Amino acid sequence: MRRALAAFALFAGLLVAALLVTALPAAAQGHEPGRFDFYVLSLSWSPTYCEDKGPKAANEPQCNLTRPYAFVVHGLWPQYERGFPQDCQRPPPYVPNPLVRSMLDVMPSRGLVIYEWKKHGTCSGLSPQAYFDLVRAARDKVAIPAEFTRLDDYRMVSPSDVESAFRAANPGLSPDMFSVQCDRRRLTEVRVCLSQDLAFRSCPDVDRRACRLSRMVMPPVRGGR
Repeated sequence: MRRALAAFALFAGLLVAALLVTALPAAAQGHEPGRFDFYVLSLSWSPTYCEDKGPKAANEPQCNLTRPYAFVVHGLWPQYERGFPQDCQRPPPYVPNPLVRSMLDVMPSRGLVIYEWKKHGTCSGLSPQAYFDLVRAARDKVAIPAEFTRLDDYRMVSPSDVESAFRAANPGLSPDMFSVQCDRRRLTEVRVCLSQDLAFRSCPDVDRRACRLSRMVMPPVRGGR
């Protein structure tokens, strides 16, 4: 009986400890702002996102027909060599409305800007202004291949086609420094690994999670015709 009670007490103590850790701010769980190894710039193929939305796409700023969006910034994510931190400050510092609006040309959704700041930006160790300045600088660092700035019809490509195009447009970008992402049949994203000073750098863990399809679809850009 005593052994049973002791075992129960031990289990209860471990459970309480686990609950307390879960309730702590992310920084208290080891995700300290500014402590990470590199960034991933995630570039989303907007037409795939909009096609996924179906009839709801009309309510999405990046999916309306007034401006043709191709690759847009999904986010700039602090990374560990394996895994990544997230939600490093709770509550997160406030992002002023003028700063949100200033990002809409590269991140065409107010909700996306705020969400990415809360989940990833708070782990950068930067202020909102400095973080979004860095997001823009990272986007400017990566040249989008000319053939992907406008696509007027569905196109079949292989992941290696997309990889080759990005390498040609970005001298110094080698295959182990980025990955092409897909869902079951379509291109979804290109993820480029950058050092904290925005130099291309190797990222084996990101590269390992690249698309495994032999061929995939690129839906056409919407609007602007």
